[in-house]
Amino acid sequence: MAETILERGGPETGAHPRPVPRKLTLGRRILRNWQLYLLISPVVLYYIVFHYVPMYGLQIAFKDFVANKGIWGSAWVGFDHFQRFFNSYFFQRLITNTIGLGLYTLALGFPIPIILALLMNEVQSQKFKKFVQTVTYAPHFLSTVVVVGMMMMFLNPRYGLVNTFLGMFGVKPVNFLADPSWFKTLYVLSDVWQTMGWSSIIYLAALAGVDNQLHEAARVDGATRLQRIWHINLPGIRPTIVILLILNLGSVMSIGFEKVLLMQNTLNMQSSDIIDTYVYRSGILDADYSFSAAVGLFSTVINFILLISVNWISKRFSGSSLW
Repeated sequence: MAETILERGGPETGAHPRPVPRKLTLGRRILRNWQLYLLISPVVLYYIVFHYVPMYGLQIAFKDFVANKGIWGSAWVGFDHFQRFFNSYFFQRLITNTIGLGLYTLALGFPIPIILALLMNEVQSQKFKKFVQTVTYAPHFLSTVVVVGMMMMFLNPRYGLVNTFLGMFGVKPVNFLADPSWFKTLYVLSDVWQTMGWSSIIYLAALAGVDNQLHEAARVDGATRLQRIWHINLPGIRPTIVILLILNLGSVMSIGFEKVLLMQNTLNMQSSDIIDTYVYRSGILDADYSFSAAVGLFSTVINFILLISVNWISKRFSGSSLW
């Protein structure tokens, strides 16, 4: 074979020739597995074209960008845009709302898919299990516009279903979408409703890999169903939970921009204004491209630092990490 060499024993040993693996070059590995490289090439091209090539434009965050001068022709201003953002009136509000909404979403939205997967894994009736899966998966395929439209209809203070139900108990109509104190709760609960079923698929796949012999041994020892879930299922999917927790913590500053923008209005701006919506207003509406690029880069750097830090902590204390 082209990839092996023969190692022969001495005449006194009478050993038979045996193949010894020879290290393949990168070109040979690509040729040998060209189907796999061809299969992954669209994904690689997507990330190169839409994620890495645009990084060239990040330098405008350090320049006073003028469109007719181009990126190279615009003057360098260093960290002036960052200082302007740090000293702005909106800085504290944006950071508080962004981190608060991100942590709220993580605290409520991360464990619920795990609980849902554990419950569905214990269901014996396949028909009922498929019905629950269909009901919980379906909201994932609704667009953000449809979800927000449903919220506006259900929460309408005059004819909304929620206020009509509350009125039956003598509660006065509440304009939920105009009340800043309700914004984060509405955002998180609707997000959990839309994503919990789809997010549970990963945990169901991990639960399928748990050795069934452990459950049989636990039943023989008299373990209850809750004890088996706690001592067998949860430890079995712990690496998956840790990896997804790292990814979620690493994107705590990246909240769903479209949904926040659709739910946002002048009355709830105090609670709904986040970094992404501020970047949209500064960059698209006000055409302040350099400043908006600086604000967006700041948010990305914070996410990167969080990802590296959480991954290091997880690797040190639990042994599970992304790398």
